[in-house]
Amino acid sequence: MAASTPHDPETKFNIVCCAIGGFIGLFGLVSFLLKESFFVSEPLISLAAGVALSPFGFDLVRPRELAGAGHPTDPAAQQEAVETATLCFARLVLGVQVLIAGVRLPSKYPRREWRSLAVLLGPGMLGMWAATSLLVWLVVPGIDVAGALAIGACMTPTDPVLSNSIVQGPFADRHMPEPLQMIIVGESGANDGLGYLFVYLPLYLVNHAREDDGSQVGNAVLAFLGMTLGRQVVLGVVYGAAVGWGAKYVLYWSERKNYVDTESFQFFVIALALFVIGTAGLLDVNDILACFVAGVLFTWDDWFTEQTKNDTLQPIMDFLLSVTVFMWLGAVCPWDLFFNATVMGWPRLLILAILVLLFRRVPVILALHTFIPQIRSVRHALIMGFFGPIGISAIFYVYTIREFLRPLAADGREDCRALADQTLVVVWFLVFSSVVVHGLAIPLGTLATSLPQVIRQTKTVLGGEEIDNSRAAARQQQEDGQHPERGERRPLLGQETDGRIDSA
Repeated sequence: MAASTPHDPETKFNIVCCAIGGFIGLFGLVSFLLKESFFVSEPLISLAAGVALSPFGFDLVRPRELAGAGHPTDPAAQQEAVETATLCFARLVLGVQVLIAGVRLPSKYPRREWRSLAVLLGPGMLGMWAATSLLVWLVVPGIDVAGALAIGACMTPTDPVLSNSIVQGPFADRHMPEPLQMIIVGESGANDGLGYLFVYLPLYLVNHAREDDGSQVGNAVLAFLGMTLGRQVVLGVVYGAAVGWGAKYVLYWSERKNYVDTESFQFFVIALALFVIGTAGLLDVNDILACFVAGVLFTWDDWFTEQTKNDTLQPIMDFLLSVTVFMWLGAVCPWDLFFNATVMGWPRLLILAILVLLFRRVPVILALHTFIPQIRSVRHALIMGFFGPIGISAIFYVYTIREFLRPLAADGREDCRALADQTLVVVWFLVFSSVVVHGLAIPLGTLATSLPQVIRQTKTVLGGEEIDNSRAAARQQQEDGQHPERGERRPLLGQETDGRIDSA
C-alpha cells in the first residue's frame, strides 16, 4: 500500500474524522462540568476548536482543499466552493433546528400567544433591522442605504442554535420562567424564515439601481412582493403547514397500526426536517420558514411530544449538529479580512460590534416589553434583550446575499462587488463577537456575583474558623458512603448494585 501524503484526499478525510471525533469525545468527558458548573455552552468551545484546527491555527483542517478539491489551482473557485458548502451546511442546520424549535412549543402555542409573537416578529424585527442598519450606515465607510439595509437584515433574526443553549440549563431554570423561555424559542424559530423579507427588499433595490427610466423603486417593490412575500413567505407557510399536518396523521396512523418501531418513531422529526428542506428547495419556497411551520403543526395537539418526552435522540442530534457546524464556522471564518484595511479595518469593526451588541436589540425589547405578557419585569426584558444572539442564520443570509450579488458583480457592477465584500467582513465579525460575548456572559456574570461570597468563605477558612467542623462533616460523609459534594456515591466497578458490596 502506497504511503499517503498530507494532500491526499483520503488523508484529509482521516484528519477531519480524527479532529471531529477527538473533539466531541474530549468535550463529552467534561461536558457536565463545563455546562452545569461553569455555564459554558458548546457553540463557543466548538468555534474555538475550529479556529485551532483551521489554517490560522494548527492547519489540520483546510476547508478550501476539502470543498474545492475539483479546483486545486484556482483560489477563487475554491473560495466559491467553500461558500457554497457553508451555505448548504447552515441551511441544513437551520432547517433542523427551527423544526425542532416548533416541535418544542406547547400545544397550539402560536394561536394562544399570537399577540406576543406578532409584537416580536413585527415591530420587534423592524426595530432591530432599523437600529442595526443605521449603525452599519454610520460606521462602515462608503456604504449606501440599500447596502446598510442588506447587512442589517442579516443580523436581524436571532439564532436558534445559540438561543437554544441559553434557554436550557441551570441558568435558565434560575433566572428565566418557562413562559419567557417558550417565547424566546418561538421568536428564534419564526424570525429566521421571516428574515427573507428584510434581506431581499434591499437586494432588489440594489439590483434595479442602474435602471434609467425612473422606476427603480417600483420595480424593486414589485419583485419583492411577488418573489419574496408571495412565493417565498406565503407559499412557504402554506407548504410547511400542509406537510406538518399531513406528517402528523401519517405517523399517527402508522403508530396505531404498529408499523413503526421506536427508533424510527423518534427519528421521524429529523427525517421530516430533511424532507421539508429538500422539497421546499426544489419548489423554490422559503425552506426555513416552512420547517418551523411544519414543526408547529406537527405537534399542534402535543401527541408526539407526549410520546417522546423521554426521548434522547433529538437532543443528541441537536448537540451533534451544533458542535460540527460551529467547528466548521471556526475553520472557514475569514480571519485575514478582519485586519484588511482595504475592506474596513479592525478598529471600525470593533466599534460596530460593541454598538450592535448594545443597541441592536435591548432598546427594542425594553420599549415593547409592556406589550408582551411573558416579560414580567424590566429584568426579564434586559435578559431577553441581551440574549438575542447573532449566529448561523446570519451566516446563511450573508452567503445568500453573496450568491445574489455574484452574477451582478460578474457583469461589471463594482458596487455589488464592494457590497459583497463588506457584507462578508462585517457579518462574520459580528457573528464571532456574538458567539464570544454571549458564550462568556453567563459564566463571567455568575463568577462576578459569586466572587464576594467565595472571598468571604476563603477568609473564614484561612482565619482558622470552621476548619474542624468542615473536616468533621467531610469525614462523617465518607463514613456514610457519600461524597462530600455529590451526595450518595455510585457503586465501584466490581461491586454489587443491590445493596451488597463486595469486600475489598
